[in-house]
Amino acid sequence: MKTASLIFLAAASVAAAVPALAQERVWRCGNEYTNNATVAQQKGCKIMEGGNVTVVQGTKPSGGGGGSASSSGSGGSAARAPAGSPRVEGVDQRARDGEARSVLEAELRKAEARQTELKKEYNNGEPEKQGSEGRNYQKYLDRVAEMKAELARNESDIAGIRREIGRLPGKPQAQ
Repeated sequence: MKTASLIFLAAASVAAAVPALAQERVWRCGNEYTNNATVAQQKGCKIMEGGNVTVVQGTKPSGGGGGSASSSGSGGSAARAPAGSPRVEGVDQRARDGEARSVLEAELRKAEARQTELKKEYNNGEPEKQGSEGRNYQKYLDRVAEMKAELARNESDIAGIRREIGRLPGKPQAQ
């Protein structure tokens, strides 16, 4: 009967169609509603007064239905996870973090190697001329500008990867 009010309050049209149900008292217990007076007294719920109450049932809280102190204590960590996401054990999460770190570090090494290659080719803004660039100076200037922009993009990528690595939890332990 505890959650019967959720069904009762789920649709305003049902309450309007059945006036006897609309007359029933409803108590609010935090984010939960009930029409059971004994449950409301046990939990210290407040009676809802005023206009119609419409409750749309969402996902059920983790910890399911025991009502014990341990289920209410675990609610804090579940509140941080997105709704409907599966719970991940600490060991599994550390493994995922370690895998993410290794992928990001590999990407960082590739980006740094590419940056070194680009700097060498760029040659402090004076790369070697190629083919028709000896006769068409504007073509050379365009290529130099593209190289400079690519260097800046790659440097930005490196900074972004370093930020992501910095957001990961501490360095994983050797296994």
